Amino acid sequence: MKNIFVKDILPLLGDNYKIMGNKDLYFNNISPTESVNEYSLDWVNPLKKNKLEYIRNSKAKIIICEDSLSIDEGSFPNKCLILVKNPKFSVLKILDKYFNEETAPQIHPSAILHPEAEIAEDCYIGPFTYIGKCKIQQGTVIHGNCYLYDNVTIGKNVIIKAGTVIGGSGFAYLRNDKGHFEKFPQIGGVIIEDNVEIGSNTSIDRGALGETIIGEGAKIDNLVHISHNVKIGKHSAIIANTVIGGSTVIGDYSWVSPSVSILDQLKIGNRVTLGVGAVIVENIPDSEKWTSIPAMSFHDFLIYKRKLKKGTS
Repeated sequence: MKNIFVKDILPLLGDNYKIMGNKDLYFNNISPTESVNEYSLDWVNPLKKNKLEYIRNSKAKIIICEDSLSIDEGSFPNKCLILVKNPKFSVLKILDKYFNEETAPQIHPSAILHPEAEIAEDCYIGPFTYIGKCKIQQGTVIHGNCYLYDNVTIGKNVIIKAGTVIGGSGFAYLRNDKGHFEKFPQIGGVIIEDNVEIGSNTSIDRGALGETIIGEGAKIDNLVHISHNVKIGKHSAIIANTVIGGSTVIGDYSWVSPSVSILDQLKIGNRVTLGVGAVIVENIPDSEKWTSIPAMSFHDFLIYKRKLKKGTS
């Protein structure tokens, strides 16, 4: 890895930063705490105790820390301290610029493409992936062993990790007069908007008559099941092992923790947080936090826990 000087990373830090110490130093790696050496870029988590002691003991010469930390000029003469509002976000920017390996555009020879698939030239399609009659826009990366059915539309700069299936028919059955199941035809599609990331082994069903929609900037983790006609808002996060029932709507900027189960045809508001393992059986207004089985607001959950401790129901 080439040497990266302090001056090289300054454009990534925004306008509000302060530098203390030697500005002519360089680094060539960003490592876990236990592996930090004199050529590492280190950073101090704002949650860490004894921050000044950590800085003093770190082998790294260049350290990013929060700007609220009180440090006397000259306290660390052999180091360069970069004070910013959000150290972890600054490290993210540096990692993305200098250490993140980009996937070169190509279509792997083993990939299978429908003759009518429309794929932008600068996309990556991985090995053994099948692309049906789909539209895929610029900068999208689809890793190996994925399967995209017909009528899937994917925006720009989308990442889909290995083993994911998009656009299959949903679990939609009606019983006939004899009590036997008959499948309700699923003739809709899937729309995945720009800058979405979808984890491995995730399943997103197509709409029954309309569309299943994953909003711009949404992040879907591994092992998530999204049923037909679901709509996930912009910049929402759906974490591993979550199951979302058909026709449920999740608003913008919401957070769905691991192993959440959401009943079908519900409306989850904007900026909602759902706790780990919650079972959602009713609509949730904007900006609320719910958890437990069945789920309730965090406020009601804490009251419930207090009652249990007192031995009341």
